[in-house]
Amino acid sequence: MNDLHEMSSRARRSFTVLSVSSAKARNHALLHMAEVLKSREEEIFAANRADLDLAEKEGLSSPLLHRLKFGSEKMTQVISGLRSLADLPDPIGQTTLATEITEGLTLYRVICPIGVVGVIFESRPDALIQIASLCIKSGNAVLLKGGREALHTNQALISAVRQSLSETGLPEDSAQLLETREDVAAMLKEDELIDLIIPRGSNAFVRYIMDNSRIPVLGHSDGICHVYIDKDADADMAVRVAVDSKTQNVSVCNAMETLLVHAGVLKDIMPKIAAALEEKNVEIRGDREAASVICCKPAEEKDWSEEYLDYILSVRTVHSLQEAIEHINHYGSHHTDCIVTENSETAAAFLNAVDSAGVYWNVSTRFADGFVYGFGAEVGIATGKLHARGPMGLEGLTTYKYKLIGKGHTLAEMKSGERQYTHRSLPLTGGCPV
Repeated sequence: MNDLHEMSSRARRSFTVLSVSSAKARNHALLHMAEVLKSREEEIFAANRADLDLAEKEGLSSPLLHRLKFGSEKMTQVISGLRSLADLPDPIGQTTLATEITEGLTLYRVICPIGVVGVIFESRPDALIQIASLCIKSGNAVLLKGGREALHTNQALISAVRQSLSETGLPEDSAQLLETREDVAAMLKEDELIDLIIPRGSNAFVRYIMDNSRIPVLGHSDGICHVYIDKDADADMAVRVAVDSKTQNVSVCNAMETLLVHAGVLKDIMPKIAAALEEKNVEIRGDREAASVICCKPAEEKDWSEEYLDYILSVRTVHSLQEAIEHINHYGSHHTDCIVTENSETAAAFLNAVDSAGVYWNVSTRFADGFVYGFGAEVGIATGKLHARGPMGLEGLTTYKYKLIGKGHTLAEMKSGERQYTHRSLPLTGGCPV
């Protein structure tokens, strides 16, 4: 029995315990996790400094180094997130349908955990805590694989997570860390023990996972986000939204990568946006029309489908709302896209036609976040359309089962006409009795 198979087996056994644990027990584990992380913060910071030192020696870019850093500010955010998550309602056991099929025979649809989840995520250590805590809250066991750049930090963090579970009476193997690419390859073969794989990364990476596993895959791919400045946009608002979307944090999936500007306002608005972005040291790559009004590098075809995660922005001029929509649906990653306009009819057309998980009107793309949405945290941003879409919080980590409760009913009675179907909807307030 290989190590990964044994890890998967332990995760499956842990799930059987965690899935029937009380909301009080799971919330207690999350609150204790906040305390353990705080008590072990110097150890965690030291591990993170080791990762940062190694990453600097290997020439990791400045934005990615920022993404890798786990210091006191990030610790405060993580602890706050854990406490907020503990305050959220229990997602498990909620009844979403109640139907009397015939007298004395009642059907209930009840929310339950998915099972064992494997999550592969980028070199952002706080993601480990977010993902692990969401899985614990929703009653799922999780196998975690972070980027190699964050290995020491992740090892320290998973130790704290497992300590928290053990000390609060929940199985510590509910959360386990994978450390190598070989572990990932082995995990993809464990289709009898693992219920879902969630890869966060490029389209090519997600496709690789899908092509190499029989386990269902919920892909969280590129963040090629757009802001479209419409001909009816307010100039000051356009500057604020564009600058925040691009520069508030350039190394995250909900940062803007392409700015679309209507030709009718290009001369008036684009120089203002360019000046504000220049102050933030953003390199602009523009098409010919954009280059006629601002100083920029020439954009190439590949720029329209590039996720920079850096202080680089591509700018394209469009001549209609439809052209903007077509560009986004063709080159985008179905993540988050925004229109800036004062015209409500134009906004409605954009929000309805753009095929993305998040479509915004006069709002920075940086708002695409599970914590911002009130989900406590997120496993990632799902860009597909099945099961979960957008910031994936507790709801996305659940499924449901049907509970049918009777008194010795048989189908023969229904077929013979001895009993009659009623199919009467019942109030959900009482929930399922068991």
